Amino acid sequence: MSSITTELDRVRKRIDKACQDAGREPRSVTLLAVSKTFGPEAVMEAVSGGQRDFGENYVQEGLEKIAALKLWAQGQAQPPSLCWHCIGPLQSNKSRAVAEHFDWVHSIDRLKIAQRLSDQRPAHLPPLQVCLQVNIDGGPTKSGVAPEQALALAQAVQGLPGLVLRGLMTIPEPAADEATALAVHRRTRELFDGLNASGRLLRPIDTLSMGMSADLEAAIAAGSTMVRVGTAIFGGRSVPKP
Repeated sequence: MSSITTELDRVRKRIDKACQDAGREPRSVTLLAVSKTFGPEAVMEAVSGGQRDFGENYVQEGLEKIAALKLWAQGQAQPPSLCWHCIGPLQSNKSRAVAEHFDWVHSIDRLKIAQRLSDQRPAHLPPLQVCLQVNIDGGPTKSGVAPEQALALAQAVQGLPGLVLRGLMTIPEPAADEATALAVHRRTRELFDGLNASGRLLRPIDTLSMGMSADLEAAIAAGSTMVRVGTAIFGGRSVPKP
């Protein structure tokens, strides 16, 4: 069985090759390792393999890993600095815990959640880095703001003092082939470029969080700056959702 560090290396090589094919620098794409349903030990192995950014779908599971990794890091000669990204749906009753413990939130799709996160972000921490989740292909089971409503939400979020709006996140429906995936991801890139070109944002946005294990090449070709990879690093998930 391949180790997590071996799979991490394979994913990094995929990212490097996708960037080369797209005429981009590999360092322009950040890899988020998504350890959904895998325990802290799997994250520790990924950290040992040089990974520093981690995406968590479930808030409670993420909080447990953040606490475990903090304790583990205290025993290391050179404690690693980790960055924790909340990438799953966020309910109001979980917003305080996310505001207090995560560094990024990718799944903001309504102003109410953004306001709660801003109000609940501790004053001693830097502002929470956030992305708007956009339902770019109108998937009936997907969360996300409609593309035509993204500008208004972006403007409102940029007015909140506890947050910094960094960009857009999408989770399109699975595509039949790479060409279909590329077309959908390019729609997100067009929306991203349109928001920046509108002249109606307080600050430009710089992050496109799109692409996962199956479609990271298409996402990078379309301009993704963050890919969220779970299965290709940690393997198939055999544990039910929390």
